[in-house]
Amino acid sequence: MTDKYQTRAIVLEKPESVILADLELTPMTPIDILVDMEWSGISTGTEKLLWTGKMPNFPGMGYPLVPGYESVGRVVKVGADSTLKVGQRVFVPGAKCYGEIKGLFGGAASRVIVDSNRVIAIQDHLGEEAILFALAATGYHVTSGPGQEQPDLIIGHGVLGRLIARIAVAKGKRPVVWETNAGRREGAVGYDVIDPKDDQIKKYKTIVDVSGDAKLVDTLISCLSPGGEIVLAGFYDTISFSFPQAFMREARIRIAAQWAPGDLVAIKDLVESGKLSLDGLITHRSSPNDANDAYHTAFNNIDCLKMVLDWRNLQ
Repeated sequence: MTDKYQTRAIVLEKPESVILADLELTPMTPIDILVDMEWSGISTGTEKLLWTGKMPNFPGMGYPLVPGYESVGRVVKVGADSTLKVGQRVFVPGAKCYGEIKGLFGGAASRVIVDSNRVIAIQDHLGEEAILFALAATGYHVTSGPGQEQPDLIIGHGVLGRLIARIAVAKGKRPVVWETNAGRREGAVGYDVIDPKDDQIKKYKTIVDVSGDAKLVDTLISCLSPGGEIVLAGFYDTISFSFPQAFMREARIRIAAQWAPGDLVAIKDLVESGKLSLDGLITHRSSPNDANDAYHTAFNNIDCLKMVLDWRNLQ
């Protein structure tokens, strides 16, 4: 007889409606593992789109759903075909194990069943900071392709902007970051954060935008060196720009999509070698019992860089 497992999970019933619900997990297969979650992060990009109801109709989209793709937990059971071991701490980039409840992305739960090939074992000492692996892998993906260069200018000093800047520093670059909010200009190590109005350079070869502000594209093109590149690493609705100035600069515009498995491995190596620090990026913590308030804080409080739900000792 197949064992049955229950979980408590964050469920988005509809836009702006979050509950903590008891759900039954789908049965394990030989390649699956059972993970008891310790922490999960709230994404202010993808999850905010789910929260507001503005998420495009990607495969798997629909309500009710379990969000979350930034989770860390302990393996408590392994299938016969898994190479992982009970007791290992793992990073879990989501799960689809909730029956009729959609798992997009499915990591915000007290317990999950997930394909062992999707997770990555991590060092114990990383603790809650390892929830940042997905975002760091997204930042790494921005400039990880052949012939791509680390940014000279980054737009936005939120968590993703900080991680892209830290990766650039680890790769030997000292980028400039534009940030209009004075309170978010703190925390830079090895790079400079300035108000755009104070920029005296305004000629950059590689610009990465993580602001998601489509209205900035013309401004960024005006700051490009001839033959330079703008990488759009935020999420946008419609992009338009003035062709003549882009033509004069022979500008290149590239879109950076989500991270690939190789990016996650690269981030694991950078973090565990000490070349990339994840310190100081988690600013707020909450119990899943207070999930509704936690989501509001994550999306609306400018002082909140990253909100983490602590699943340990859940009542």
